Amino acid sequence: MDGSIRLRALAIVALLALFTFVAAANFVPKKDRIESDFWPDDGLRLGLDLRGGIHWVLGVELGEAVTRELEFLRKSIEERLEDDAVTFASSRVEAAELILVLASEGDRSKVIGEADDTTVLEKSGGSGLELRYRLSEDWKTEVRERTMSQVLEVMRRRIDDPQTGVPDSVVTRQGKDRVLVQIPGEQIDRLRARALVETTGFLEFKIVVDSDNSEEALRARYPEGIPADQVIVPQIDPVTDAVVAAFLVPRVADITGDYLEDARLQFDQQQRPIVEFRFNPAGGEIFGDLTESNIGKPLAIILDEEVYSAPSVRGRISTRGQITGNYTSEEAANLAVILRAGSLSVPVVIEEERTVGPGLGQDSIESGARACLIGLIVVLAFAIAYYRLSGAFAAFALLANLIFLIGLMSLFEATLTLPGIAGLVLTVGMAVDANVIIFERIREELRAGRAVRAAIATGFSKATLTVLDANLTTLFTAVILFEFGTGPIKGFAVTLSVGIVTSVFAALVVTRLLFQLYPGNRSVASLSI
Repeated sequence: MDGSIRLRALAIVALLALFTFVAAANFVPKKDRIESDFWPDDGLRLGLDLRGGIHWVLGVELGEAVTRELEFLRKSIEERLEDDAVTFASSRVEAAELILVLASEGDRSKVIGEADDTTVLEKSGGSGLELRYRLSEDWKTEVRERTMSQVLEVMRRRIDDPQTGVPDSVVTRQGKDRVLVQIPGEQIDRLRARALVETTGFLEFKIVVDSDNSEEALRARYPEGIPADQVIVPQIDPVTDAVVAAFLVPRVADITGDYLEDARLQFDQQQRPIVEFRFNPAGGEIFGDLTESNIGKPLAIILDEEVYSAPSVRGRISTRGQITGNYTSEEAANLAVILRAGSLSVPVVIEEERTVGPGLGQDSIESGARACLIGLIVVLAFAIAYYRLSGAFAAFALLANLIFLIGLMSLFEATLTLPGIAGLVLTVGMAVDANVIIFERIREELRAGRAVRAAIATGFSKATLTVLDANLTTLFTAVILFEFGTGPIKGFAVTLSVGIVTSVFAALVVTRLLFQLYPGNRSVASLSI
């Protein structure tokens, strides 16, 4: 036997042994693998349809995004017109319209000019001193698309967070105003996951103007009404949901969570959970000036219009601070994740909820394994019956292909879904195609009168480009499915892609090596094909 052939054979045997070990580890319970020093800890991951978990469809309130954009434009117009001594009798956003009521008729041209300069507002009516504007359709579409992109990004960061995230979760857009969230895992804390999804996470820091035990008591101090530029925000006990305090704060925040750089769960000296946050340099400068000029005053830390804590400012605080409160470690960890991932610009609501049980997933695994086994037996039997010894070579290559496929997916901790099992079954059916092309080429050469060794060499040479061309076409399709598909489709694409690569390798390398082993350099009169 040629030395190079012997080396290739040893290399193939070593690869098969390695991938067989890695593939076999998937059949060992996870707990036993972690406790053992022999088996690898990780392997194939199971998707939602096989492992069980949560399936949510979230509705995004895009109307709120339009309202907030109009609020931003309202403030912007007011600020720019202040230099021209233009004031409004009133200004508000109502029913997706910006309503500006002029203080005097002489200001009309300036206000109209300023509104026109925004380039995104169009007049929608009004009479007398009242002017009404709405967003142009193009800009409304832009606002909605921007909001959906931001919601998707925040959701992905929250659910895939390194500390609390779940691997292989799916967060993808569905339609114009919905987000599909799939979180695999049969032991998920549903309430915790729900809090991560539904909490808007809008963080504000405001200096407290006044406070009392309840909103009623606080309002009683202002018989003429709360000032227009201030608002009352409650503090709610997370255990009893009762209001424990009410704070009067400015309507506009002194600084928001947009400047946050990081947030982590920590513990104070009494081992109580706290959230430690850090601002970026720009936020640190603003926060430092705010705390330095308000030493001795309470600073309300507000999340989603609820006060989490209101500590007194004892000195200048620049980039670091703490949020304390009467909450558990899990609640503090959730809060840290929400702050770290960023706030949602609009609320989201769970419109559809489904639970996939692990029992259903186990049935799918068993059905898929049965289909693979039946398909494998039929293909092997056909190959051996039709191509005899050469068919046995193809059967060996097909088994090696499956070992390589499962081993590679295990090494890279790929996710196996129900469509992925379908891709596995399809791979079993397609894997022998390359061998069929090669064998038919060899038979053509034999019928043309070539010697056995020459027929084998020519058959492989002529079939190689055909095999590569056919499989590359399918591979490109699988890549497109992976790039643009959702979770289950991606699972199918991953299995199909890896299966194509291993199939080509098995056919052109493993099968070729078997022919080099027998008949190899032997002088034989005929080939069992």
